[in-house]
Amino acid sequence: MKEYGLKSEKSGLEAAGIKKVKEAYWNLTPAELIEDAVHDEEGHLTDTGALMCDTGKFTGRSPQDRFIVEDEITKDKVWWGNINKPISPESFDRIHNKMIGYLEEKRVYVRDAYAGADKTHRLKLRVINTMAWHNLFCYNMFIEVPDYKLQDFVPNFTVICCPEFEADPDTDGVRQENFAIINLKKRMILVGGTMYSGEMKKGIFTVLNFLLPTEDKVLPMHCSANMGIEKHDTAIYFGLSGTGKTTLSADPERLLIGDDEHGWTDKNVFNFEGGCYAKVIDLKEENEPDIFNAIKYGAILENTRFIPGTRTVDYTNKEVTENTRVSYPIEHIRNIAKPSIGGIPHNIFFLTCDAFGVIPPIQRLSKGQAMYHFISGYTSKVAGTEAGITEPVPAFSACFGAPFMPLHPTAYAEMLGDKMDKHQVNVWLVNTGWTGGPYGVGSRIKLKYTRAMISAALSGVLDNVGYRKHSIFGAEIPLTCPNVPNEILSPRETWKNDQAFYKMANELAEKFQKNFDKFRDNASKEILNGEPIKNKKFETVKP
Repeated sequence: MKEYGLKSEKSGLEAAGIKKVKEAYWNLTPAELIEDAVHDEEGHLTDTGALMCDTGKFTGRSPQDRFIVEDEITKDKVWWGNINKPISPESFDRIHNKMIGYLEEKRVYVRDAYAGADKTHRLKLRVINTMAWHNLFCYNMFIEVPDYKLQDFVPNFTVICCPEFEADPDTDGVRQENFAIINLKKRMILVGGTMYSGEMKKGIFTVLNFLLPTEDKVLPMHCSANMGIEKHDTAIYFGLSGTGKTTLSADPERLLIGDDEHGWTDKNVFNFEGGCYAKVIDLKEENEPDIFNAIKYGAILENTRFIPGTRTVDYTNKEVTENTRVSYPIEHIRNIAKPSIGGIPHNIFFLTCDAFGVIPPIQRLSKGQAMYHFISGYTSKVAGTEAGITEPVPAFSACFGAPFMPLHPTAYAEMLGDKMDKHQVNVWLVNTGWTGGPYGVGSRIKLKYTRAMISAALSGVLDNVGYRKHSIFGAEIPLTCPNVPNEILSPRETWKNDQAFYKMANELAEKFQKNFDKFRDNASKEILNGEPIKNKKFETVKP
């Protein structure tokens, strides 16, 4: 076996059960990896210097093919079901042994990295790839280990990603040829049969979502975070796709801590990652200047296409998928926190794009309401976004990241509630969706109003205004907010039709209740008290 690059003198590939490969390239620089990727036709350079690659058959994660090994560590702790699918230790070992055999005559790229900016709570990773651009992805998305620490580096979690290797569903205990398997006892992740790089990133996120609450009492969060340049006040933004999480957290007046994955300790909020992984469909510089300008040498574009006859990316092209993405080191962004750590948050924002038009643009949640909405993770899909959708459809994702949460959602919600109590944190539910009626009738809430409301919350202005309670959702609606018309703050007033408003609000409340049924048996009374309550007295009850 030939080995090149900076490697540990204390731990080699044997720690992952790999005894033989053709060549092993350790901790190559981005330039070296890009050179290999282009030489091996894994990708092409764009006119900005970014590397453009395709992910093949899979242009996104495959949730139905993500497994967790069921053993004495996970059996009684993981919330098993459609999201967390079990696989036996024997199946894991069988696939692992087959992968080791497959790698014997292959060239591999090995990267040592950290997951977690906080040194107390970080994972020490070793990622083994058969593709150069995948190893570059890991360089971007995880945290670099300084050269002087590489010689003594000993990993405590390993990822083996081999897209060309496929499992046998008839003998290996998997659904089909592709797989991503997490083994918490052996501290290893196996990925095969798919070139979608996000499986590695989200695999480690899932691991942290299991280990940090159970071992370190740290709350892991699928969120973005930033902090004020002068006061260094930290804010957290939760939200599913399309709610404005990236747009609202990329504030020129604040420092970006991270855009996707964080942990909340007794002392700080810290980024799990060293980079960003953003969608680029219809990307425009005027709308997302930070992301647009980050797409330069070292960045990786996935499944995009060139404008014919050029090396300029056509971000409107959906030929391959709408899930076109870019990966880049966080240093490609101008305003960032160094290191990626902030203090205890003063404000948390749950972002929802309510296409029913009944959730206020901003409302302050009680502890019970915050835990309830955290578990619910609500937004909505609108007509035209997917085939067959002709009217608004609610979308719920527990903890705003259900596919990556191995524990029961109430476990994370209780941790959130405890931290709210301890640190007196404000939690705001912000609707970036519709007002004056549902999608197709009303209008989208203006971004300038949303920014003004968030700014008022961050500055403390909303601590000193009057509030009224929403009669169905129960949360507090501010009576006034600087730079926002008062009538915008009340969705009922923008509808101009109380009967229609309350009918729609009741329908959405019922959808919340139905979704929550699967969590109800594990939820405390305080959480259940945060649930919306239907009200049919349209003509007399006011929010």
